[in-house]
Amino acid sequence: MAEILAIKPAAVEGPVVAQLDKGVLRLTLANPPANALSLAVMAALTAELERAKADKAVRVIVLSAAGKVFCAGHDLKEMTARRTDADHGKTFFAETFAACATLMQAIVRHPLPVIAEVDGLATAAGLQLVASCDLAIASHEATFCTPGVNIGLFCSTPMVALSRNVSRKHAMEMLLTGEIIDAATAKEFGLVNRVVPREYLNQIVTKYAQTIASKSSLVVKTGKEAFYAQAEMGLADAYAYTGRIMVENMLARDAEEGIGAFIGKRKPEWKDE
Repeated sequence: MAEILAIKPAAVEGPVVAQLDKGVLRLTLANPPANALSLAVMAALTAELERAKADKAVRVIVLSAAGKVFCAGHDLKEMTARRTDADHGKTFFAETFAACATLMQAIVRHPLPVIAEVDGLATAAGLQLVASCDLAIASHEATFCTPGVNIGLFCSTPMVALSRNVSRKHAMEMLLTGEIIDAATAKEFGLVNRVVPREYLNQIVTKYAQTIASKSSLVVKTGKEAFYAQAEMGLADAYAYTGRIMVENMLARDAEEGIGAFIGKRKPEWKDE
């Protein structure tokens, strides 16, 4: 499990560093130079996400990275070394991709919003990490690609998250060419929400996170879960499901408080219930 740090910058070894401040948990990939998703890194990140579920002080999660590369995807050196196994690495490869699928789903299914703060290159499974987050804010210097096709390994698992964020044509363009796109193009495609100057990236992400952290965590949790659930349904089923969710939400204490505060022109006092 990563170490919980004070907000003051500190030199701490990875693979994941956790930092909590005012309800915002920042999980920083610290596995230089590429911040590759080795089994150890994925295990540490998954463990931190799980731990955050039980910590009532955490209201929003930010995923960031140390160094010039956000995340270069899977650790290809780690995987290549296992080709000498009796099964030529098949078992290890399956374990690696299963761990990655678990991590990405842990982000999507997490009760708290997860924001990617992207500065530098996000490639292959690193792009998958960005696409799996609820929001993504990038610096002007951030770049993105799914280059597997260039090395004989199609980015099939990153494709799952990518194709759920951008149009099919844009996804196939990235997957088939393997070419790098800049942050502006990533925003045009729908992969990121905002593109901002590098010097303001942390500040802007923190503002987003703190704004969300100020809401009722019960309502945010309800909304995030419903968003992903309805997206997998047909139109009629989606309306039926979200109608039930709205009824349950209306009966929650925070909905009564929030509506009452709005009518009474006062600030709501959330109880997260």
